[in-house]
Amino acid sequence: MRHHREPGLWVVMGVAGAGKTTVGQALAEELGVPWCDADDLHPAENVAKMRAGVALDDADRAPWLAAVGRWLARQTEGAVVSCSALRRSYRDSLRLHAGPVRFLHLDGPAEVVRARVEARTDHYMPPSLVESQYAILEPLGPDEDGTTVRFDHPIDTIVSHATDFARRAASQTAFQGAHS
Repeated sequence: MRHHREPGLWVVMGVAGAGKTTVGQALAEELGVPWCDADDLHPAENVAKMRAGVALDDADRAPWLAAVGRWLARQTEGAVVSCSALRRSYRDSLRLHAGPVRFLHLDGPAEVVRARVEARTDHYMPPSLVESQYAILEPLGPDEDGTTVRFDHPIDTIVSHATDFARRAASQTAFQGAHS
């Protein structure tokens, strides 16, 4: 396990079944920081809706995103949270509560996600909601601090991609600061 000097706050984002939990845990371990699954911060009403196959709306998500952002804000030494963060406005909410956040977007084909979600036995997200997640997904904008990687790569490759991205971003910032 290699610990990085300034890990910052990370959100591993993507649709249900993209591997956010597995990658988030591995990235947190690599960075030596706490990890949280944002699903654990959903209020009971949201979980009941999803279990029933009803997609959440923005009003359902707002208090949940605020709770995720507050959790991140309390992590002064860096942290990783696995959170869908599918829309730009959801990521903006996380930044509003937590400050600067770096995103690792796990992306890939809907058929793979659907098969993964169908194979789950321990999660409340039904396969019927996969399409609704892809329908609202807004990829990272060029002005957002983050990177996208295919979720079908090996976990080690995904984590290396994220840490390499962070290292490049840190060295670029240091270079810009030295030459401003």
